[in-house]
Amino acid sequence: MATDTRTTVYLKPKVYRALKAKAASTDQSVSDLINAAVLGTMREDEIDLAAVTARRKEPSRPLEKAIEDLKRDGLL
Repeated sequence: MATDTRTTVYLKPKVYRALKAKAASTDQSVSDLINAAVLGTMREDEIDLAAVTARRKEPSRPLEKAIEDLKRDGLL
């Protein structure tokens, strides 16, 4: 069974006070809130990576061509 790993995280004083207040008001620990935030960010990354994988075979268009088209249409 894995145990939690201890680490040091440096937070801005105002961020820490807000985090402690949220922990107290939600009856959670600061560690629980930090773990949830990190996992939430990693879930977003997982979604982004899945989207990139799904779209990898789509045709791409060079930025230069897009800019050229915008100029031609008078938008740039």
